[in-house]
Amino acid sequence: MTVGRQQVTQARRIVVKVGSSSLTTASGGLDADRVDALVDVLATVRSGGEKEIVLVSSGAIAAGLAPLGLARRPKDLARQQAAASVGQGLLVARYTASFARYGVRVGQVLLTSDDTSRRAHYRNAYRTLDQLLTMGAVPVVNENDTVATDEIRFGDNDRLAALVAHLVRADLLVLLSDVDGLYDGDPARPGSSRIDEVRGPADIGHVEIGSAGKAGVGTGGMVTKVEAARIAAAAGVPVVLTSAVRAADALAGRATGTFFHRTGRRSADRLLWLAHASTPQGALILDDGAVDAVVQGRKSLLPAGIAAVEGDFSAGDPVELRDARGAAVARGLVNFDAKEIPQLLGRSTRELAQELGPEYEKEVVHRDDLVVLHP
Repeated sequence: MTVGRQQVTQARRIVVKVGSSSLTTASGGLDADRVDALVDVLATVRSGGEKEIVLVSSGAIAAGLAPLGLARRPKDLARQQAAASVGQGLLVARYTASFARYGVRVGQVLLTSDDTSRRAHYRNAYRTLDQLLTMGAVPVVNENDTVATDEIRFGDNDRLAALVAHLVRADLLVLLSDVDGLYDGDPARPGSSRIDEVRGPADIGHVEIGSAGKAGVGTGGMVTKVEAARIAAAAGVPVVLTSAVRAADALAGRATGTFFHRTGRRSADRLLWLAHASTPQGALILDDGAVDAVVQGRKSLLPAGIAAVEGDFSAGDPVELRDARGAAVARGLVNFDAKEIPQLLGRSTRELAQELGPEYEKEVVHRDDLVVLHP
């Protein structure tokens, strides 16, 4: 057994993500046998009490298609949300019944990336998930698709799983789909071979990564899985990417799928969510001095360093911080509404406090709510 696979067997807290194509039929509707087969594996892994499982499960929208008479995944947001509303209940009910065969309870946790970028919500999400695990339950996590906007249209549960692995301080992330690993070419073409281990981006720089799944009911493809693996590995969480039918082998540390080694260090910092899961609602254009202070000095952004403001955002929203050439250098949670900022440009906080009141003697973006994108 390789060093990487030993990390699999030694992992105590494991996040497992399963895609829609592994749980449903192409026409929509849950496949009870597939769900039971996955639960059989997960229940066995945690049966000794030494391992904890967090399940990030796609399938809500796909599960809601058939009950609503939809032949395929709709393109408009309103019907996607309707399908998610119906399907989410069916999905959790199926997991509840399946895990009950082993005397295991499940707890539903619906997350939005916007909420989890904020300090209080991030802490609350961690406490809820940690408490569920402490009490012996299996958290079933999904994006809150019934109210999400960009999360449905542009997000994916692969990325969510990577961020959840970081949030719960997992020892391992397992990404399950309908493909048994990352290949150096189209898996359907003769001559393509599976890549056993990835130690860094250079190992797969030559690989053409396809974007489509087989079943046509999900949003993710191999591109999103590799990106999720990159995010998790950079946050200190090793990753196994394989097919749902090989889940037992993967969790036993056998040589299946593709193993992604850690490339960074573990951190409890919620700013990973801000960097990878937030959608900027506007932008602040910084002068050169402010760019240097934010990027090199890791300082807060003060009004004196802002040259212009773009977009329509509210206090607490994520915004991009850009240099004079328009390149995004950082992302942060802003402390003022967009309409307030023009009167602050280029002025000191002391001057603003004297003229506008003490509530204006603060940073536009505090360093604790700011992540540098290109150090």
